[in-house]
Formats: sequence, C-alpha cells, structure tokens
Amino acid sequence: MSRQQRREALAGYLYILPNFIGFLIFTGIPVFIGLGISFTNYKGFPGAKFVGVANYLQLFKDTLFKTALRNNLAYSFSVVPLTILVSLLLALMLNKAIPLGGFFKTVYFFPNLTSMVAVGCVALLLFEPTKGPINQFLRMLGMPQESLPGWFFSSKTALATVVITVVWKQAGYYMIMFLGGLKNIPSHLYEAAKIDGANPWQIFWSVTWPMLTPTTFMVAILCFIASFQTFDIINVTTAGGPGRATSVLVFRIYREAFSDWKMGYASAIAYFLFMIILVVTLVQWHGQKNWVVEDD
Repeated sequence: MSRQQRREALAGYLYILPNFIGFLIFTGIPVFIGLGISFTNYKGFPGAKFVGVANYLQLFKDTLFKTALRNNLAYSFSVVPLTILVSLLLALMLNKAIPLGGFFKTVYFFPNLTSMVAVGCVALLLFEPTKGPINQFLRMLGMPQESLPGWFFSSKTALATVVITVVWKQAGYYMIMFLGGLKNIPSHLYEAAKIDGANPWQIFWSVTWPMLTPTTFMVAILCFIASFQTFDIINVTTAGGPGRATSVLVFRIYREAFSDWKMGYASAIAYFLFMIILVVTLVQWHGQKNWVVEDD
C-alpha cells in the first residue's frame, strides 16, 4: 500500500473504532460472559458453582421449555409467511400509479414507527372480548355471543391474535423492501413478456417473482430472526398466557432469569436459541442457490 492508501485505511479504522469499542463492551464481552454463566448455577448472587452441561441437558426434560419451543416454532412458521405475503401484496398494489399512492404508503408504514408496547396496548383494546370494537362488529353481523373469539384471552386464539398484531405492525416495513425490489426490475422484461402474449398472472410468476427472490430471501431471514426474538408483544398482551399458550423462548428466558433467578439456566436457553437461529440462517443461505435468481 502507498502512503496515501495507508492514511485512508487508518482514517477508516479510526471512524469505526468508537462503534467497535461500543460493540465490544456492550455486546462482545457480555456474550462470552453469558456463555460462561450457562455452565454454572449462577442465580445473580456470589457463589456460582460450575455444573458443566447440566443446564443444557435440563432443557430436554423441562416441559416449560418444550412448550415455549413448540409455541415459538408455531409462531415463527405463521408470522414469517404471512408477513411476506401481506407486505408483497401491499408492494404490488402500491407499485402501480394509483391515486393517493404516497398517502397509502405512509399509512401502511406508520405502524412500524410505533413501539410494539404501544401496539400491544391498542390491540388489547381492539380485541377485548366483550366491549372491544372487533367483537362488537362481529356481533352486529349476527354472530352469537358464545361464538365470539376470545382473542388474547383464550388459549385457542391467543397465539393467532399475536400473529395478526405482529403482521399488521411489521408488514409496512417489509413492504418498503419489496417496493425497492420492484423498482429494480428492468422494464424491458415486462415489455418482452407482453410481446410474447403473457397475461398478468404469467408475468408475475415468470418475471416479477423470480426477480424478487433476492429481496424475498432477505425478508425471510430478517423475519425469521425477529420471530425468534419476540418478547415485548407477548409481555404486554398475554404475559405468556392464557396458561402457556403464548409462552415463547425469549419470554421463557426472561421468566427463568428475572422471576426464578436461574441465570445459568436462562443463559443455556439463550444459547440454545442462538444455535437455532444460526442453523436455520445457514440452511437458508445454503439453500438460496436453489431458488434465488441473481440478476446478472
């Protein structure tokens, strides 16, 4: 490297140094400390004892953990495809030149600017079984009282209600990603398809969808990781209930650590969750070559 190149490289490293130091102090070091804690019976007080892999072995015997894992898988495999579907439909609709298109983009994106805690509080009011506007509307349509859903307050519908709320909140964010992907599709591909006599449905499957697969791949990864980190909406709306219907892994970690003070066991659950996310992400990255179309 020339002297000028070394100076430019040094300047670049100095610019990222504060962020790197912050990451090291607040993320890197705690990650390794947490890993060490997961091999102890640490309960938040001095005198932790090394227990080896006992905490990890306990995971497969713990019914609360198994329920949380099952709920989390059901939640993830519901919220991820639904978010992709809704955000893609919104993007396809708003990609056309429609009246007030900019207004609707703002409206659909606005929920993403609101905190999940605020969204959860509003959702509790909307889905309230007796006086909530949604059930009142269903009652106006003629649905009998005994058939009205319990939403957050029923073990049969609580997790589905959480999924509906989360999809509504985050669809606008991923809609923007799909809009960006749609804008990057070359117009000559659509022109060629129309010349060949393709109808709108054939154009979507032969042109739009293949060209959107890189965006879809990124959205799928981001959604999946976020779905395994969900906590705030659960804590605000259901607190893991009714019963254990909405207990998910991060909420289980919170309960084990700050309710039962089992810091070592909670750290073991956290690293098990990390391994799940890592494995699924690696599988997605490995499998992308089979369905992601790269635009050369």
